[in-house]
Formats: sequence, structure tokens, C-alpha cells
Amino acid sequence: MPEPLITIAIEPSGRVSARGADALAATLLRRAGFTEINDWHGLRHRMPLTSSTDERAAVARYAAQMLRAARYRVDIDPRLDPDPPQAPTPTDPLGRYAVGRAVLDLTDQVNAATTAGQAADVLDQILDPADGVLIRCQEVLEAAAEKCNDFDGDGNSFELSDRFTAAAEQLTQIGHDLDSAAFGFRALEPASPAQQPQERSWQAQAQVAAYDETAVTSAARATSPATRNTPGSGRQGVAPDNTAAQPAAQPTRRAR
Repeated sequence: MPEPLITIAIEPSGRVSARGADALAATLLRRAGFTEINDWHGLRHRMPLTSSTDERAAVARYAAQMLRAARYRVDIDPRLDPDPPQAPTPTDPLGRYAVGRAVLDLTDQVNAATTAGQAADVLDQILDPADGVLIRCQEVLEAAAEKCNDFDGDGNSFELSDRFTAAAEQLTQIGHDLDSAAFGFRALEPASPAQQPQERSWQAQAQVAAYDETAVTSAARATSPATRNTPGSGRQGVAPDNTAAQPAAQPTRRAR
């Protein structure tokens, strides 16, 4: 059976009201500072309109905390509680295990991922070798192994300490086995349509670069003084040097 839902909201008049309370919830609301009203609008609880904004927010948060501790579901206006605690789980109705709930949220994010890249981002939170969840769990177990010896004055904690040490070593091995696994998962992401043409056109880019280089070389030759005086160029330039075209001198025969 689902827990009763209590709604704490800000009315158009600016008053803060709570609806959906049963006898126990009504008692908690009154203890927090609400006043019970039962008129033609129905049974509800209100705060005095003379309360300041900070007072209304503080009373609403206090009431929500007591109601959640009594296992009521509370829907509170974000303006009154901008950072509400996460909803409890069936195995943790009081929300005592915040770290476990955070890891559960990562599991939900992996299940809700629509791309390999989104899932890889979440897995990186677990598998990062420096700051991931896995390495932090290993450090906790190692610290527990050391504390066993610190708290045991009779020397009877060696077996328990060894169990923590062995568990930490197993997590270390798991970290090594899954090294770069998040990158491998990200590699499952298909290339986007914007990237695929660039990868396929590398040959065309090389051809364009070669063409540009040829065009620059041709332009340099066209502006060279040596090419300005070639026949048919129609350009006046420096007189050609004909010494290179003179035939070689014949050797003189010696008279006998």
C-alpha cells in the first residue's frame, strides 16, 4: 500500500498550505507551526500570512522532514525546499544510505542511456582509477583492515583484518580488469553523420592540397625572369645570355 501523499504548496495569496493530511500528519503539521483550517474549501493546514519568506521556508522544510520520517510521501514546492532529499527506496524508507542511493542513481542512468556515450559517461564515474566509486570502495576496505588492528587490543582481529584486505585486493584486480572499459564502451558509439564525410574525404583533401601546391609552383615560374624572355611570351626582359649556347672551342693542332 503506497504511503499517503502530503502536498505543501504556496497559494496565490502567498500563504503556505498543506493538504492530504490524516490524523498523524495533522499532528506533525501543527507541531511544525501550521494552523488547521476546515472550511468550505476542505480540511487543510496553513501558516500565518504574517510569516516572513525565510520563516515559511524553514517551517515547511521542518514539516517535510518530520512527515518523511513518519514514512509519508511529501510533495513540496521547490521555492520552499530547493534541495529536497531523494525519494526513499523500499529497502531504505528513511533514506539513511545516501551513498548507496547515489550508486543506484548511476544504475538508473545506465539503464536510461540512449547512446553508448551517455552510458560511458556514467561508467566513468564508477571505473575512474583515481576518483571512481570502485577505487573509493577499495580505500574504505583498506582503512577498515587497518582499523581492525587499531581497535583490537588483544590481537584477535587478524582474521577480520585479512578478510577486509582480501576484499580490497579483489577490488584492485577488478579495477585492473576493467581498465579503459569506459573508453571501450564509448567506442561502441557510431560516428555521427557530420564526422563520416570528413573521414571518407581524406583522399580528396590530399588531392586539393597537391593541386594548390602545383598552382603555387606554376605561378612562381611564370613570374621568374628566366621565363619572361621565352619566345612567344611577348614580354621584354633582360637580354638572354648566349654564352651558354656557344659551341665549344676546337683544340688547336700542334705543327710538326
